[in-house]
Amino acid sequence: MKKVLLGAVFAASAFAAPAFAWEGQVVACYDKVWVPAKYKYNKTLVMAAHSEWEHKNGQMIKMHYPAVYKEHKHLVKPGHYVARKAPCKH
Repeated sequence: MKKVLLGAVFAASAFAAPAFAWEGQVVACYDKVWVPAKYKYNKTLVMAAHSEWEHKNGQMIKMHYPAVYKEHKHLVKPGHYVARKAPCKH
């Protein structure tokens, strides 16, 4: 009985030893960082700048209206995660 018990303990320690031997070392650490999407913007002219004469309170007034543009937003690159090197937290 002693031989069987001694053999079982030896076998268990023999199989457990490689698990302790394979402990690795930390080489580098990385954080997951969100990179926002990139867009391209275009403007199209809706109404050109112009001046008009208007009648208000019995007076003639020359009014200036600036140009009106509409802005278009186009997705160039969608948002994504990148791995960025960071200090290791043990």
